[in-house]
Amino acid sequence: MFVRILSVVVAALLLCYILFMAFFFRDAGVDGLCRNFSVEVKDGADKRFVTEAEVAYLLKQANLYALGQPMKSINTHKIETALLKNEMIADVQAYKTPSGMVRLEVRQKIPVLRVISSRGNYYVDDKGGVMPVSSRYVAHLPIASGYVEKEWAVTDLYKFALFLQGNDFWNDQIEQIYVHPNREVELIPRVGNHRILLGTFDDFEEKLGNLKLFYEQAIPKVGWEKYSVINLKYRNQIVCTKKNKQI
Repeated sequence: MFVRILSVVVAALLLCYILFMAFFFRDAGVDGLCRNFSVEVKDGADKRFVTEAEVAYLLKQANLYALGQPMKSINTHKIETALLKNEMIADVQAYKTPSGMVRLEVRQKIPVLRVISSRGNYYVDDKGGVMPVSSRYVAHLPIASGYVEKEWAVTDLYKFALFLQGNDFWNDQIEQIYVHPNREVELIPRVGNHRILLGTFDDFEEKLGNLKLFYEQAIPKVGWEKYSVINLKYRNQIVCTKKNKQI
């Protein structure tokens, strides 16, 4: 008898809870107003290309800011489309909750290379796109200078930058990429007072692989300061230039 009464009481309480939540969500959700607007910028602590405040500003400028607006009138697709027009933003997920909240998850673009030349000053991102330089945040990346055309920057130079990013040794070692008018490339390392003549990007992985072996086997014997130029232009050869002397 007691178990039956307890079951009836629990069932009644559960029904009351369901009815309460249904009315609450109905009033606070689609038929109510947006009571909370939340923006999360992924990797925002590490990169500051986009901030929560800037996202809110962009939506206000587009008349899409959700806070205080009727939930049924808020179009999350329009919000996503508007924000994706920003050249710093890679992806946006916008959604509504039954409790009257609109939540945004924003992913920033990830730069892999900085281009500074007479033909432009910009970043190349990890998808091969272009993103502008930010006055708020500077990414510490290899810098490409010289005769850098944008079409080449987002193709061959982009592929080289991806290689550097995926290789811990070369990512730490290469500081600058200088491009000559004939598109031959010169690398400036962080360690050592020498220049690396890579030539074209043909077989660049093999060339750098040979150079790494040279670093590991020869440099410990002669030191980093002995050579002014290390030439990798010729297949399976490393030609080193001392001060005023070639060997």
